[in-house]
Amino acid sequence: MPDSFLKNLNEAQRVAVMHTEGPSMVIAGAGSGKTRVLTYRVAYLLQRGVDPFQVLALTFTNKAALEMKERIVALIKTSDAHNVWMGTFHSIFARILRIDGHLLGYPSNYTIYDTDDSKSLLRTIVKEYNLDPKVYQPGWLLARISAAKSSLVSDYEYNQNPELTESDNRSGRPLTGKIFTAYNIRCRKAFAMDFDDLLFNMNLLLRDFPEILLKYQSKFRYILVDEYQDTNFAQYMIVKKLAARHENICVVGDDAQSIYSFRGANIQNILNFKNDYPDLKIFKLEQNYRSTKMIVEAANSIIINNKDQIFKKIWTHNEEGNRIKLMRAKTDNEEGNIVASSIFEIRMSNQLPNKDFAILYRTNAQSRSFEEALRKLNIPYRIYGGLSFYKRKEIKDLLAYFRLVVNPLDEEAFKRIINYPARGIGETTIDRLLVAAQRLDKPVWHIIENIFDLDLNINQGIKNRISDFAMMIKRYAADLKKRNAYELAKDIGRASGIFKELDEDKTPEGISRIENIEELFNAIKEFSESDDLTSLEEGNNLRTLDIYLQDISLLTDADHDDKGDSNKVSLMTIHSAKGLEFPYVYIVGLEENLFPSIQSIGSRNDLEEERRLFYVALTRA
Repeated sequence: MPDSFLKNLNEAQRVAVMHTEGPSMVIAGAGSGKTRVLTYRVAYLLQRGVDPFQVLALTFTNKAALEMKERIVALIKTSDAHNVWMGTFHSIFARILRIDGHLLGYPSNYTIYDTDDSKSLLRTIVKEYNLDPKVYQPGWLLARISAAKSSLVSDYEYNQNPELTESDNRSGRPLTGKIFTAYNIRCRKAFAMDFDDLLFNMNLLLRDFPEILLKYQSKFRYILVDEYQDTNFAQYMIVKKLAARHENICVVGDDAQSIYSFRGANIQNILNFKNDYPDLKIFKLEQNYRSTKMIVEAANSIIINNKDQIFKKIWTHNEEGNRIKLMRAKTDNEEGNIVASSIFEIRMSNQLPNKDFAILYRTNAQSRSFEEALRKLNIPYRIYGGLSFYKRKEIKDLLAYFRLVVNPLDEEAFKRIINYPARGIGETTIDRLLVAAQRLDKPVWHIIENIFDLDLNINQGIKNRISDFAMMIKRYAADLKKRNAYELAKDIGRASGIFKELDEDKTPEGISRIENIEELFNAIKEFSESDDLTSLEEGNNLRTLDIYLQDISLLTDADHDDKGDSNKVSLMTIHSAKGLEFPYVYIVGLEENLFPSIQSIGSRNDLEEERRLFYVALTRA
């Protein structure tokens, strides 16, 4: 059995890859080849004859999972890698919930709500309760609900917890718990889960159904987790349960890069991993392949000040490199001009592409002065975390049609498209439909299906139009499992009237929208023709529209790579920059109360996270 591909690894990497039995933790410093170790470890398992269906590899972005699969195929020269259960926590658990979620009362065609859907639903609930939307802001409510679910706190437990309810009272939002319950009821009624429900419900499945726990414990003989320092309590519990049978678990991460506590990530998961597995083997990857000696030493000198850490000392064989420059500015505008001028000079004198430069800041609000300064010098730039492809209106409108065909109970999709393109069904009518659904405790789709039998104070002409809309959705729903995603999507696009509506708009914006729709259909066509079997249903090799929707609803911000924007200076938050690298990096806004953030002053844990954030920023170069 040739393991010749292992010669591409250094000694520390090789030892970590070849230790496959029992629990292990790979602490991988910045730029030390963490992804390489994960990739080679899976390849090594497959080379040794492990069934790919018995390997579970959890990543934090779909992009990382896709790249790893491609590398593994290239390494072992077989398409077996496509059968490994590899993907994000959310995509893998969404898949399991499609298979076994019926035990929790969900059909396999449940909808996954994105942040916009969740906020829209919360807005509706706040309105129905006659509450002030400026007090009960959807974003605040969603963050509160998300934090609870990430900690595996149900709405019932939330309402019974005096600490949580008292905190809501103090913030002037005493009805938060009631809204949480209403939100959950509405999601369930619409056969919808939000991102946090995927983790919460996966936990319920493993906790309440021992036969399901045993099924997946037996199935996944080898478990690998990437970016373990970024896991929250819900993810920690799922992984712990799944690994309990075989204990062939390998977690890879860097405690020094744990920067997502605001999303519920808990650094203690990686720091205390040895408490769960006393016979744990720890491997440290300390050689940095990315940065110069100067940068490595600076990063070490920063992180050494943190008390909560697994000690390691990063080193490199790379050259000494330039000294780190400290630029002082009196105002944010002056800072913008200094940075833009520096980029202009270095780029011109060395004939470098714009994409070699990155400006990293603590918060999105800081980008303005740098944008203005770059524009003055005609330097093209792109802002990461801008409007991603799938968030554009025309894309969301078309996807809402697909969503309703897949799951007619999806209330958020219904509200979005019942009168788009305009078909003479106004706001008053839509409100009457929603109120009737609440009054009868039925999904709004039930009201539509029985539109002629209910007394709704809606005239006959409008009832006919609503009925026509329902018939169109039903017609395509009947075809869902018989046709591939691309063919069905094209027909829905035509029948919806969206193609016609956009075609008539000849403005530059209209043309851009048409191009976006064409791009969406290219993606659906690519999906329909793909030979990756991992997300297909058993016994059905057709790549249907419901599976396509499942795939794209789980894309994260990090998965959106706007290929048309390649040769531009990158502007982004340090959080967005994690995992990326650039030849020239400007870390801006290093001033008291901004970075470190004013919120971190007075808390050692928060201040240590700010330090880790600066460590991440330094090691992007």
